[in-house]
Amino acid sequence: MNSTDLQYMSRALELARFAEANGEVPVGAVIVKDNQIIGEGWNQPITTHDPSAHAEMLAMRAAAKSLGNYRLLDTTLYVTLEPCAMCAGAMVHARIKRLVYAATDPRAGAAGTLFNIVQHDALNHRVEVTGGVLEEECAALLRNFFRTRRISKS
Repeated sequence: MNSTDLQYMSRALELARFAEANGEVPVGAVIVKDNQIIGEGWNQPITTHDPSAHAEMLAMRAAAKSLGNYRLLDTTLYVTLEPCAMCAGAMVHARIKRLVYAATDPRAGAAGTLFNIVQHDALNHRVEVTGGVLEEECAALLRNFFRTRRISKS
């Protein structure tokens, strides 16, 4: 873990808090190329009625628009929760170079925890992976969100 990873994961955490404030599962993502943020996203499937509106997907869409290319070569995606299979597959298709995530997802993690789509030998691209950056802060945010939801439903 380096200071650059901490800087961009901190921004992803801010976006996760924004998602939470808007009633969404608190996940945030940023995409960086040449030390500049070129795309950001936060979870929005509930508010947009779009099951694909995960933080990573929205950040990739914004980055692709910013670059004018669907290939996100030489980019790093920072996200507060390990990506699901959908997002991991999109990262491979986009040719993301590096993934940095905070908290693992034991139920749906597709970057090594449950599946490892981003580094699967059968695919034509592999993503470098670093996990655990600001893990405690991001995991606590998610735990508290779901705890509050369970309490409010009782």
